[in-house]
Amino acid sequence: MDSNDTDNTLQAAVIKLIKPLIRVLLRNGISFGVFAEWVKRAFVEVAHDEFGIPNKKQTTTRVSTLTGLTRKETQRLLDQPHCEDAVLSKRYNRAARVISAWVREKAFHDGRGQPAALPFDGDEKSFSALVKFASGDITPRTILDELERLNVVSYQGNNRIRLLSRAYIPQTDSLEKIAILGTDVADLIKTIDHNITCTPEQSLLQRKVSYDNIPDDLVANLHAKVVKKAQAALEDMDRAMAKCDRDANPKVKGVGRKRVGIGIYYFEDDTDENTES
Repeated sequence: MDSNDTDNTLQAAVIKLIKPLIRVLLRNGISFGVFAEWVKRAFVEVAHDEFGIPNKKQTTTRVSTLTGLTRKETQRLLDQPHCEDAVLSKRYNRAARVISAWVREKAFHDGRGQPAALPFDGDEKSFSALVKFASGDITPRTILDELERLNVVSYQGNNRIRLLSRAYIPQTDSLEKIAILGTDVADLIKTIDHNITCTPEQSLLQRKVSYDNIPDDLVANLHAKVVKKAQAALEDMDRAMAKCDRDANPKVKGVGRKRVGIGIYYFEDDTDENTES
């Protein structure tokens, strides 16, 4: 493969990739200088953590050579702690686990097989029992406050807690939505990167369907149908994965530890040309 062809294709792909990201950055007042500093930091961290020579300690000189940064600049960036928002990540995960278990586990369903309206207290089929099952040592009141803040649950007249949404989607917290930008997009790019470099039999699931000539008046109905089917598919996959997860199912035995998931997203935009039939 010609290196110029690779460079040109990669350039076009990266520019297309980062344009939506730049839109987010500009909307939040992030200048190019700040973004460039973040990118340098990411370059150094990836080069240091993932591009070492087997059986040799990674060096500042090698990282500097790989990234094109000076040794002084490389060392400055290496001395900074890794940037992870553990608080937001933990909050996201614990709320998502509770909602997932509420939707998945028959012990917390009503007679129709739907997530039941639960009393707060009780050893069985209560919100407290659900939180203990799904989130371990996090207090039920903490989880309830979090889910109420997100408008995911509400109290019924009989003081039972009702699930309003079968998915964890932050409604008002822009910080949490931005944090999801980092986790979800990173997972997609890692899958694409894996598929670029692996053999065909090792490839991971990466599929997409799209059409570019759909009339405006059909979009709302189509979107609703896609959301319904996608949510059902995710719940089915959630049940399958939970059976294999040692946290959700302590009976599972085995060695090693893998993080496994699947993501579905819907996109919609205007094409360059609007036509009528």
